[in-house]
Amino acid sequence: MRKDKVAADYRALQQKICSILEQADGGSKFMTDHWTKEIGEGFTMVFEDGHAIEKAAVNFSAVNGPVSESMRKALNIDEGQEYFASGISSIIHPRNPHAPITHMNVRYFELSSGVAWFGGGIDLTPHYVDKKEATWFHRELKTVCDRFDADYYPNFKKWADDYFYLKHRAETRGVGGIFFDHKPAASDSDFEQLFAYTKDLALAYPRIYVQLLNANRDKAFTESEKKWQYLRRGRYVEFNLLYDRGTKFGLESNGRTESIFLSMPPMASWTYDYKPEAGSREEETLNLLKKDIDWISF
Repeated sequence: MRKDKVAADYRALQQKICSILEQADGGSKFMTDHWTKEIGEGFTMVFEDGHAIEKAAVNFSAVNGPVSESMRKALNIDEGQEYFASGISSIIHPRNPHAPITHMNVRYFELSSGVAWFGGGIDLTPHYVDKKEATWFHRELKTVCDRFDADYYPNFKKWADDYFYLKHRAETRGVGGIFFDHKPAASDSDFEQLFAYTKDLALAYPRIYVQLLNANRDKAFTESEKKWQYLRRGRYVEFNLLYDRGTKFGLESNGRTESIFLSMPPMASWTYDYKPEAGSREEETLNLLKKDIDWISF
């Protein structure tokens, strides 16, 4: 069955991602929390107080149940009384403010009506935007996308720019990446291609991030730069609480609260009407938090 295959492969990928991140950090281990509820089960993997990673989470879940009215509205579900959903979601908050935050999610959703789809993506939220790193990051994502469909990267990059956007701030959450949702798995061939694509994305995620982490983990930083990191983390919190679909689905489906909010940073702050110093790296970063930047040829 599709559901069993998706759940088994995603669970195995979760374990592989955790192993790669543990080896890269070298200072801590993931804690495993296996939870069960009436809707299904999950494995919440939590990493804290590493050498380079302050907090990370790699979550897996496989859940099912009746489609509630609130879920129907939130996910634009027209038909089907029962659902099955499985996926992996991950977040990494580094210690060093020169290293970026990253997020990845891949998921499969199936309704009793037979309608099924995939969604997911990878995005990068630097505290300080490094143009060369942003370009490299996008080129790596394009390479993965192009193995499956040349239209994936441009379409999903645009989708990410629009999705990872704080409307109330008129700024993007970071330098974007790729994002897609409700990509239909109407046929067996659609299913196989999209399933393989999401698995390739999940495997690319730790490889890409470890390179960015290693390039920045040992850089010197000031107390002022650390405070800026906390301010940028605050923007991350704002997005997750106001706009993130995964957070909304988790709460609407009666998911496990502790796992839903694991993406939150260990420390964040808000400063009233913050204005960066003219010509500073902070100002430069804010000026680059815009939609539709062509990072590939930047």
